[in-house]
Amino acid sequence: MSADRRLVVAVDGGGVKTDLALLDSSGTLLSLVRGGSSQAYYLGVEGCVEVLSGLLDSAIAEAGLGRPLERPFAATAQLLLAGVDLPEELSALSAAMERLHWSERLVLGNDTEALLRAGTDRGWGIAVVCGTGINCLGVAPAGRSSGPREARFLSFGPESGDWGGGRDVGLAALAAAVRAADGRGPRTQLGEAVPEYFGLGDPLEVATAFHVGEIEAVRVGELAPIVLALCDEDGVAAAIVERLIDEVTAFAVAAIGRLELTADDPDVVLGGSLLRAVSVRAVETIASGVHRVAPDARVVVSPSEPIVGAALLALDALGTDAAARARARAELDAAAAARSPAVVDRLG
Repeated sequence: MSADRRLVVAVDGGGVKTDLALLDSSGTLLSLVRGGSSQAYYLGVEGCVEVLSGLLDSAIAEAGLGRPLERPFAATAQLLLAGVDLPEELSALSAAMERLHWSERLVLGNDTEALLRAGTDRGWGIAVVCGTGINCLGVAPAGRSSGPREARFLSFGPESGDWGGGRDVGLAALAAAVRAADGRGPRTQLGEAVPEYFGLGDPLEVATAFHVGEIEAVRVGELAPIVLALCDEDGVAAAIVERLIDEVTAFAVAAIGRLELTADDPDVVLGGSLLRAVSVRAVETIASGVHRVAPDARVVVSPSEPIVGAALLALDALGTDAAARARARAELDAAAAARSPAVVDRLG
């Protein structure tokens, strides 16, 4: 490949799915592949590397580049992964990836960075992602003479006070269904919808199946779309969505406050499979809460999946022109939209 058409690797990794895109520096998409979780917290560093290496092999084969490629074969690799939150986690994974010699330049970071870039071209703002879990990133405008540059959150889950990912919403649905069935909670359509989804007789059977491992724990997130579907007609489902809205708003407001952006006009980008599926009314309610502290903020749902942001950050680092970035966004958006139903996002 000629010097002006260098390879670019972009990764958006999560607790359930991982996307890897292979592009060239003109922004042309060569391949887009999807695999399972790459979260090092659960898989370990070597398990994460194994997932990413397998996806790269698939992407190279799909692109028809042939093997083996001389290493480093890419100009840059931008790997943005959920669960990479602490410096020691980042350091351990970076060391393992550097040994593979994928690229001349390797950048590892958190998946919130991908969402922020996918949702705004301004280079700063707030991103709140709800996929398997929930997380937030705030970045202040460049060149500011005072104040913090970034606002990050631990995002460990319950241990750091987090609630609002697909896993949390799905678990709330299951709990509400069980409580309705055994008399501790109000009646709810979730009482019928939850067991119907898993092909079981009642919510107690579903809870038991999760408890004994007949249903994998990660699948509880698959109940999140049911909550969204029922929230306009079922009070219990509506209360779960209201809590989600409150949690998303709390993240965004906290980031704005910590970065001292209340008098500015930050883009607040919402993304992840859960927030891309909520109603317009839910987004408007989040915006109303944000506007109480930052009246000029713009709350938007990302028009693209986070893998687009990872690719754009890689192209930014190469100094590519606007045409290359526009091509990458358009081709990745089209490829993501064309996925077969078997590989479309499952919430959670």
